[in-house]
Amino acid sequence: DTFNMDNLNDKTLNDASFNSPLEDGDSNMFYGALPIHFEFARELRNNPTEAESFLWNHLHNIKGIRFKRQHPILYFIADFYCHKAKLIIEVDGGYHTIPEQFLYDKNRDKELNELGLKVIRFINEQVLFEIEKTLYVIEKEIKERISLTQKGE
Repeated sequence: DTFNMDNLNDKTLNDASFNSPLEDGDSNMFYGALPIHFEFARELRNNPTEAESFLWNHLHNIKGIRFKRQHPILYFIADFYCHKAKLIIEVDGGYHTIPEQFLYDKNRDKELNELGLKVIRFINEQVLFEIEKTLYVIEKEIKERISLTQKGE
């Protein structure tokens, strides 16, 4: 089953009270994402790529750190998000090397960086065949980001 925007009406697209997960009091972790983004994220969570599933199963091994998968931020959907470290992890398939997609990703990363978020990217093969190295990079980045946050930088 794929996501179908035709099933959504204007109220769904724009009404922040519609089925909103923002009720948890931590709405800043969504950076103004609209209800449509939560619907789209749900569809993506229900249809992960092989590499996304594989990484998701391994992220639980990082002690004391919580990740959200297919997490709405602004008008983007992050593959994985760690709010504590303000870290986004993207798992990219081959189409991310297409010049137009590469440029889109660069601009997206820049916009997310301006929100104080860090984006790190891995290609599918890194996740699937070098999981220990991938997790090492993620853990190192988390430690650095949390350290900076605690220092107030």
